[in-house]
Amino acid sequence: QVQLVESGGGLVQPGGSLRLSCAASSSIFSFKKMAWYRQAPGKERELVAVITAGGSTDYAEPVMGRFTISRDRARNTVYLQMNSLKSEDTALYTCAAALGNTALWGQGTQVTVSA
Repeated sequence: QVQLVESGGGLVQPGGSLRLSCAASSSIFSFKKMAWYRQAPGKERELVAVITAGGSTDYAEPVMGRFTISRDRARNTVYLQMNSLKSEDTALYTCAAALGNTALWGQGTQVTVSA
């Protein structure tokens, strides 16, 4: 069974940066797309960024210009580079992948932006 494991979360001051990683237990070549979602306390989960098998990317409006999704196929890893972080970026960030008709989810990594 394919697993996704996130890392890289933590506490950062406003204006700071973090890079999240999502490591897959198998080749990511077979994934139609991979994405990062986030869920803040009391709010619904929202899509943050997505990268397709062809390499196209898309972002939620609140993070556009600040976050960058990328991948390293040799490492079976997808990244989320987060710059100019704001307090409203505080959330549990979860990696997801589309494998055929199946959605795979990681356990998430907490990002807290606070002074």
